[in-house]
Amino acid sequence: MTSQDSRYDRNGFGALAFHAVFLVFILAPLVVVCLVAFTPDNFLSIPTQRFSLRWFRSLMGDEDFQSALRTSLWLGVMSATVSTALAVPTAMGLARYRFPGRDAVNAFLLSPLMIPPVVLGIAFLRLFTLLDMGGSFESLVACHALLIFPYALRLIMAALVGQADEGERAARSLGAGRWTTFRRITLPAILPGVAGGWVLAFINSFDELTATIFVTSPETITLPVRIYMNMSETVDPSVAAISTLLIGLTLAVMLVLDRIYGLNKVLVGNH
Repeated sequence: MTSQDSRYDRNGFGALAFHAVFLVFILAPLVVVCLVAFTPDNFLSIPTQRFSLRWFRSLMGDEDFQSALRTSLWLGVMSATVSTALAVPTAMGLARYRFPGRDAVNAFLLSPLMIPPVVLGIAFLRLFTLLDMGGSFESLVACHALLIFPYALRLIMAALVGQADEGERAARSLGAGRWTTFRRITLPAILPGVAGGWVLAFINSFDELTATIFVTSPETITLPVRIYMNMSETVDPSVAAISTLLIGLTLAVMLVLDRIYGLNKVLVGNH
């Protein structure tokens, strides 16, 4: 048996069947949620007789859900922008320079990934209470910016590590200043990593629940918190409807990014 035949055996019917079962296992809950969103009943059920847009119309008239959605979108944009703006110079310092304690600084900046969100939420609650900022939108932005900062930092650092700095040195040797070099040479080269970091940061901010519960207020309730409150009070298909809308919105964003820029460039950093 040749090596090619061996590779074919390893990727034959068994492997394809395993991957098919795995995909079904992953996608089945999403499909069920999307089906439940179209039920005409007052309880969670898969429609068997007819499909209805009742719960989508209900969401359109629910000011609480609309306000929470606007808050989450604006919070995600602000916190992702802040974290990405801070991650770019931080990543450049860590990737371009070697200094004592570099690994310790890197580990410290990535520590929000290792600390349970409940602990961070309680810490933020205590901090913002002392600063008399409890429940404000600014405190939410600060909390989310810290929580999602590692995601932006990792992708931007990966883009910088894979990018040679000969162009930067050439620009500096020809008289270009640091800002001009960054704007015309460095930033265009690492733009896929910056864009991918922003998108990943936004998604994690939009989806953050645990730490947000401790920091939010009745005026700054985000969509995940609103869904959690709704599910704790009653269970109806409105939650499935908003989940279906979010799934559709995510797919639309991914398709637009893939069409305009390419997902491999944005999320992986391939050039």
